[in-house]
Amino acid sequence: MLETYLRPLYQLCIADPIARCMKNVSPERITYASCLTGLLVLPALMLNLPSFAITLLIMSGFLDTLDGTLARMDNKASNTGCVLDIISDRIVELAIIIGLFAIDPVHRGWMTLAMLGSCYLCITSFLVVGIFSTNYSKKGFHYSPGLIERAEAFIFFILMIWLPNYFSILAGLFTMLVLFTSYLRIKQFIKANETRAETQYVPEG
Repeated sequence: MLETYLRPLYQLCIADPIARCMKNVSPERITYASCLTGLLVLPALMLNLPSFAITLLIMSGFLDTLDGTLARMDNKASNTGCVLDIISDRIVELAIIIGLFAIDPVHRGWMTLAMLGSCYLCITSFLVVGIFSTNYSKKGFHYSPGLIERAEAFIFFILMIWLPNYFSILAGLFTMLVLFTSYLRIKQFIKANETRAETQYVPEG
């Protein structure tokens, strides 16, 4: 949701100017850096370094926006880059959730499992809708916006790290919103296809 409203301003003021200074850098290297930085959140949480974990998380999110910006700016967008970006995102999210679980496995087990399950269903809905939808975005694949996207997920992760006493409440809210996002995405896709079918139908006579 934040992607839709804040991304143009973010691109103009932050991502684009920085990308112009990095034209000789491969977008894939930025993707790898984003993945590695996100993976380091896991040991940071296990070592009880919440401030460092949050810093790494923000860096990973920033680099994740920079690789696509750089690829589009240099006309280097590719299917390989899209695949690496999607896989990198899922690796980082998995590492973060495992890190949140590792802080208190006894009391956080079910909630982190619910978070993983909701993420699994959400990315499935995102990819399935993307496969059967025409791509009109600047990205290398159809991007279906939702209530909870990566920016919102990172905000929730930061709050879970920063406010550990409220983890269960935040994790429960995160799970419900992610599941609701999946529901809305599928509902909108079905409605769009029904509308398209009615438009294409020409009655006889």
